[in-house]
Parts: sequence; structure tokens; C-alpha cells
Amino acid sequence: MKKLNSANYKDVNFCLRCGHKLELKTDHENKLRPHCPACNWVYYKNPIPAVAIVLFNENRELLLVKRGLQPKAGFWALPSGYMEINLTPEENALQELEEETGLKGKIMHCVGWFFGKSPIYERVLSIGFRMKAIGGKLQAGDDAVDVKFFPLNNLPVIAFDAHRDFIAKETML
Repeated sequence: MKKLNSANYKDVNFCLRCGHKLELKTDHENKLRPHCPACNWVYYKNPIPAVAIVLFNENRELLLVKRGLQPKAGFWALPSGYMEINLTPEENALQELEEETGLKGKIMHCVGWFFGKSPIYERVLSIGFRMKAIGGKLQAGDDAVDVKFFPLNNLPVIAFDAHRDFIAKETML
């Protein structure tokens, strides 16, 4: 198991409950974590959840979006995004598909999950969903600057390890 240390918590200095300055303290699991001496709150840094969508057209071409924002701006990726706290993973996936591609979708099944590194959030837990389009008009939106279907034998470089994993699981490539 990876040892937790102060470098894991460089982004948190004050208690999210009472505002008091946090101190590093060994917890009941013998791990060093930010702790509030005023209210005894412990900060647990968790991975950020995200969703990604694998969708094919009738020609079995894969839907990809060209990213407009970092990380990996300018690279192609599956429609995807970080989860909103008030939505289920399925609701998040349907929302991301519509926001980034203009398409409405129906979830077919969960492709799986992928635990990976993030240049922004340190660690991300991605959930992949296989969908089919049930309406809408294909157009780039939200943080996507382009959207199109690619033949499986001519895919561009895919931005994220999780997306490559989900594509491989659904295509056997």
C-alpha cells in the first residue's frame, strides 16, 4: 500500500468544517493525514469519479470528441466528464453525452472501471458506459471543439488511458 505523506495533502490547509488550520497527524490506521485540532475532523483525499461513453454508429464507427480544455486539449477522447455530486453515474454519462455531442443516448451496459492518474486531481476513478444514440443532432458542445465518428481501423491518438481501456474492452482492439 502506498504510504500517505504530507505531499499527498499539499492542497488542503484549513478545516472544511470550522476553518481552523489543519495539522498532519497519524490517524487510527497509522496514516498521516490532515487533522483539525479544533473539531477533530480528518481530511481523507479520495479519487475523483468520472464517466466515459463508448458509442458506435450503424457502421460501427466510434464516437470521439476533440478536447477543448486541459488536460489533453486538442486530443481526441471518448465523451466524458467528472461526476456531479447530485447525479448518479448513469445520469452523469447521459448528461455528458448530450452536452459534448448533442446526442441523446440510452445506456446498454457498464463497460467497467479504470483507476488512473490525473495531472489535475492526482487519481481518477473512471466508469465506462456503452450507449446507443436515440436522438439529438451531432454537434460539438460544452468543452468539446469537434465531434465525429471514426472507423476502428483509423482511430486518432486517444487522450486517456481509461478511454483506451474502455475502447479495447468494447472492440477487442
